[in-house]
Formats: sequence, C-alpha cells, structure tokens
Amino acid sequence: MESISKNNAEEEKDLNKWLPVTSSRNGKWWYSAFHNVTAMVGAGVLGFPYAMSELGWGPGTAVIVLSWVITLYTLWQMVEMHEMVPGKRFDRYHELGQHAFGEKLGLWVVVPQQLLVEVGVNIVYMITGGNSLKKFHDTICNRFSTSLHCEPIKRTYFIMIFSAVHLILSHLPNFNSITIISILAAFMSLSYSTIGWAASLNKGVAPDVTYGQRASTRAGNVFNAFSALGDVAFAFAGHNVVLEIQATIPSTPEKPSKKPMWKGVVVAYTVVAVCYFPVALIGYWVFGDKVEDNILISLEKPWWLIALANMFVVVHVIGSYQIYAMPVFDMLESFLVLRMKFKPTILLRMVTRTSYVAFTMFVAITFPFFGGLLGFFGGFAFAPTTYFLPCIMWLTIYKPKKFGLSWIANWFCIIVGVTLMVLAPIGALRQIILQAKNYKFYS
Repeated sequence: MESISKNNAEEEKDLNKWLPVTSSRNGKWWYSAFHNVTAMVGAGVLGFPYAMSELGWGPGTAVIVLSWVITLYTLWQMVEMHEMVPGKRFDRYHELGQHAFGEKLGLWVVVPQQLLVEVGVNIVYMITGGNSLKKFHDTICNRFSTSLHCEPIKRTYFIMIFSAVHLILSHLPNFNSITIISILAAFMSLSYSTIGWAASLNKGVAPDVTYGQRASTRAGNVFNAFSALGDVAFAFAGHNVVLEIQATIPSTPEKPSKKPMWKGVVVAYTVVAVCYFPVALIGYWVFGDKVEDNILISLEKPWWLIALANMFVVVHVIGSYQIYAMPVFDMLESFLVLRMKFKPTILLRMVTRTSYVAFTMFVAITFPFFGGLLGFFGGFAFAPTTYFLPCIMWLTIYKPKKFGLSWIANWFCIIVGVTLMVLAPIGALRQIILQAKNYKFYS
C-alpha cells in the first residue's frame, strides 16, 4: 500500500510538471499584478456607462464602489487560503473547494461555476475582439472611403480572424509563458480605458443629453437594472484565476507566496479603480441614457483615436482570453490524463486546445449578444465565484466568532452576492431575447 501511494504521489508530481498551472513556479509579484489587471480589466469596463444608464447616478455609483470593496476583500481571502495548510498549496480553485466542502462535493460546487465563468469570458471576448476589429476596419474605411473602396464585411469574419490568433497562442505551455502577452494586454487595458473617458470628456456633454430611464415602462426599467447588476459583476471576475496565478509564484515557509501575490493584487486593484471609475462616471455624464453597451461604439471622433482604442481592445482581449483559457486547458488536460488515461503528449495538448478555441469561436459567431451575455454570465456565474463562494469557504474553514467583524463581513458579502446571482440573469435573459428578435444567424 505504501509503495502504491508513493507511486501515485510521483505520478501526480510528474503530471503537475506538465500541466499549465503548475509547470512553472518562477513568477514574481509583478507577474501577479499584470495577470490580475489583464484578467480583471476587460470587456466589462466598456459596458460600465451603459450599466450606469440603467441604474442611475446614485445606485450605479454605489453598486460599482461596493463591488470594488467586496471583491478586493474576497480576493484577499483567497490569497490567504492558498497555503492555509502547512506544506500544501491549493493551486486551483476546485482544490480549495474540495478542502472546504469535501472531495466530491467541492468538485461539484466549484468546477461547474468556474468553467461557466472561464468559458463564458472566452466567448464574450471572442465577440469583443470581433466587434473591435470590425469597428477598427469600419472607422478606417469611413475615413478613407474614396481611396480604399472598402466593402462591408460581416462580423462573423472578424470573429474568425480574432480566433485565428488564439489557434497559435493557445499552444503556449503555461501561465508564465504568456507573461509578455499579459504585460502588453495590461497596458492596453489602461490605454483604452483612458481613451474611453478622455475622448468622452473632450467630446463634452451633448445639449440634448438626459439621465432618465432607458425603457418606457416601469417593468422595462426594473429588468434593465437587474441586467446592469450582472454587467458590474462581470467586470470583477479575476477571482476565477487568482489561485492559478498564485500557483506560479515560488513559496517557502520563510517567504510564502501570499506576500508577493497580495502586493501584486493591491497594484492591480489600484489600476482597476483608475480604469473603472472614470469610464463609468464620465461616460454616463457625456452620453446619458443614449450610451451604447460598448462606450467606444458611442465615440466617433477623433477617428484616429477611436480606431487606435479599438485596436488596443483587440490586443487586450487576446491576453485576457489566454489568462482565462489556461485554467480550462489545465482542467481538460488533467481530466484526459487522469480519467481517460491518455498520455500527456504535445499531440493531446494540440487537439484539446485547438478544439476549445474552435468551440468558443463557434458559440461567439452564433450568439454575438455582447450586452446581454455580460449581464447573464456576470450574474449567474461570476457572482458566486467572486462575491460569496470565497466567504462561504472562509466561514467553513476558519469558523470565525458568530456576530464578530469577520462573520458579519462575510455574511454581508454572501447576501449581496446571492442577490446579484438571482436578479442579474433575469434582466439579462430578457435583454438577450429582445436582441435576438431581429437577429439573423451568421450575419
């Protein structure tokens, strides 16, 4: 029995050396900062002014600020729990779930939610990448229409062009191998967010701007507000890859990984605040309730700056796609090796990752409803893994004193998170149905 368990431990060690999350542990604190910025600041920030228009000044500002505070707190909890057991690291979200809830229950609680988040983000980023490429193309063509003679190109083809990049990048072996891409993507997110609010400020408030309600009925406004909650939740999704990012940082009893990881998280959340709040508030102030669900679509001038911003978005979501795809690759490859008994080879990796990219591309082309998908995935999947699942784990493992500060803070986060999870998908589903009424497949 002892030799069998020893062999199993060796096999697991060898597998971890091959899997993308654990194959490299030489990450630095600034790797954590860039990876977290890339994971967090993405398509969600572009939808903030639209969410504000659905919620209004007071509720909209309160929801964004509260989400920033709550998710920073729950992210701190996850960083702390990464090495709570001496000599062991919870390198993956589901491993922490298994420690909190048990081997089988932990898998069923965490894995479906995490997969839904990561696959959902990748689908939305396929749409975002395609939309931004199309906007870039159309902006250039409209500017030089007399000399370029551009023909209209379907959004479907732009999504396919965007996916072609990932058919190559997805074969990079692990998190640390995409660090350069992540650094570039993080700078892009800061750049296009700055362009979003600065170009809006330069445009100035339109004379006919209004800050009323987007819908003409009370029921419509209520459903819109529900959907907006999901849009905000979508923008705070970094928790789904935080343990996997921390797994890339070396750790010893004297220098645990949580110290450099938390340093990177603080930097990342500072960047998040610099990106999120100006875009949300200035974008809504300038465009009011006429703002598009992607702020860059509302902006038309100066043409070169808008074209540049859309290309920045493309570069950023290339990096974000890879950050969220890497844990999915890790799950798929470990399942195929451990359960299906495939050998861990380059061929297995190529087939698995290429198939995954093709799947997300197909879904994105078939259902390109950017705004509705933000709200639906944000509420149904992101709220649990970001807002309250870390709190439930913390309460289960540490058992803080009832009615103490930690106990109250965690239950408050749980109540807010569950409310988001229930309400947001209702409004988002209605929005998707409305968008789908006049939609032609593969247009």
